[in-house]
Amino acid sequence: MKDDKKRSLVDQQSSNILTQGVSRRQVLRGMMTSGVVAAGSGLLTPGSSLAFANTDEPKRGGSIKVASQSGSTSDTLDPAHGSGSSDYTRQYMFYNGLTVLDRTLTPQMELAESFDTKDAQHWVIKLRKDVLFHDGKPFTSADVVFTLNRHKDPKTSSKVASVAKQMVEISAKGPHEVHITLAAKNADLPAILGVVHFLIVRDGTTDFSKGNGTGPFLCSVFQPGVHSIATRNPNYWKKGLPYLDSVELFSIPDQSARVNALLAGDVQLINSVNPRAIETLSASPLVKVYHADSGGYTDLIMRDQLGPMKNPDFVKGMKYIMNREQILNVACRGFGRVGNDQPIPKGHRYYNSSLPQTTYDPDKAKYHFKKSGLLGRSIPMVASSAADNSVEMAQLIQLSAQSAGLNLQVKRVPADGYWSNHWMKDTLGFGNINPRPTADLMFTLFFQSNAAWNESGWKNAKFDQLLVAARGETDDVKRKQMYGEMQALIHDQSGIGIPIFSSINDAASRKLGGYKPHPLGGFMAYMFAEHVWLEA
Repeated sequence: MKDDKKRSLVDQQSSNILTQGVSRRQVLRGMMTSGVVAAGSGLLTPGSSLAFANTDEPKRGGSIKVASQSGSTSDTLDPAHGSGSSDYTRQYMFYNGLTVLDRTLTPQMELAESFDTKDAQHWVIKLRKDVLFHDGKPFTSADVVFTLNRHKDPKTSSKVASVAKQMVEISAKGPHEVHITLAAKNADLPAILGVVHFLIVRDGTTDFSKGNGTGPFLCSVFQPGVHSIATRNPNYWKKGLPYLDSVELFSIPDQSARVNALLAGDVQLINSVNPRAIETLSASPLVKVYHADSGGYTDLIMRDQLGPMKNPDFVKGMKYIMNREQILNVACRGFGRVGNDQPIPKGHRYYNSSLPQTTYDPDKAKYHFKKSGLLGRSIPMVASSAADNSVEMAQLIQLSAQSAGLNLQVKRVPADGYWSNHWMKDTLGFGNINPRPTADLMFTLFFQSNAAWNESGWKNAKFDQLLVAARGETDDVKRKQMYGEMQALIHDQSGIGIPIFSSINDAASRKLGGYKPHPLGGFMAYMFAEHVWLEA
């Protein structure tokens, strides 16, 4: 892309990382021969921090203000219920996970010292012994057992319940060892437990308003939909971290207002920068824009009467009517990659390269729209700035649909409350999906029949069977074949249109040191607070 030339060398190093996926070789190095997946097999030594810091000398002290694009009265400090950048960012301030995913998407040890297994089904996890919760209680195996079992309890309504069901038995063997038995083999367990929803909470916790975790910051203020203030944890188990005294986080849903706040120096960091604002920000000597290619995407969601179960011809017509190159170049200013209506991006180790690329074809679209019985009807299409670039995408799709005789009416709604009031509720609308570290997690969270985030309500028994089988397949060639077939099913039959994969665009004050883009999401995959500092 012509815009790629504008990227700095450092930023380019983050590009394409996600497309490599989590290497099973990295996760399983030595597993099948020695039965060990531990710090000695390519993982960081216990307690070491991720390689985020730059060559500048970190400074201690100072406070920053950070503006996110998302936030509502449903904001939560409960990792099981987290949804969106504000929730994830706060949760990483206050909690730690058993593992954490680095910028190559390799799981590194965090609260765990090692993951051991001989068959990818029975796992032994040894835990750190020198960790305290914010309330002074020591971290033990009971906290891990409680946390993981909580996701399996239907009363919790966990966002990752479908993933947690794989763990059929979770038990403590002494104060610092946990045994997990999976329903079937899954070599990705260390990566799965590095996802934000699996951050560890204290045994027996029912009140999550205080954010009582083991993380780098203490929760001083939390007002859902308003703001939070996090202050340095003086007893943090990672020596020397964090650098900042405090971080105030709040949402500014309006893109222009968020950009202006950064340019004026009212905030030091923003996420979800619209490509239209990049030129303005890049021209300022006071700020720097960060880019990372990713597997995240803004998708068109077709459900209910317009969805794959009730009107597959409408779904097919909408996929043909999307001019993907135009969406990439106009809506995203070239920051991203063309997609093909399935969630695995080109270059990923499990990408199905034999899958034909769906192209803009008004004639085929019109054929399917006619079969759907919807030609001549006015159909609302809901978009919001809450879903990155969806307003611009909707307008381009609306224009393209006119050439096929379909009357789409773009209904723009406020960012505030979009995720609770419109996402997965509107018949025709948009989602904004953050990258996930493994293909299995992406499929499990968003396309499995019983997934809480199955956006289009698509159900396919063959897909579900392949998903379970692929988890335990140790032959990588066979596993890739299974994932390829699953991509084909999503591409051909689901109610999701993925025209492009997004570039992650953040912007920060040049006074903010140590900031590195991450392919798993904005705000350094929501983990910036632990690693950045404020220059004097």
